[in-house]
Amino acid sequence: MPFIIETFDKPGHEHLRRAARAEHLAFLEVQAARLLACGAKLSDDGSDAGGGLYLVDVETRAEAERFIAEDPFAKAGLFERVAIQRWRKAYLDGRSYLKPQA
Repeated sequence: MPFIIETFDKPGHEHLRRAARAEHLAFLEVQAARLLACGAKLSDDGSDAGGGLYLVDVETRAEAERFIAEDPFAKAGLFERVAIQRWRKAYLDGRSYLKPQA
């Protein structure tokens, strides 16, 4: 079952995000098969809002925890907080994954 991972950067640590960004993007490329979606959270004006959101296709919370722990942003100490929640895929890319009720 997929998991949502939401990250919250430490305030004033944009320098860590910039410094680890290339390594983070390389990590995401390697993990692409496990990613349903991911990206940075943005303010309404399009500027960085200090965190990200990942939808990862893993079977257990422990796998989701290992996934985010291996992210170069996490290794750099960027995150103030990480929230992990199981997620039921109802619609993705305009496709329904809901099963008809009997």
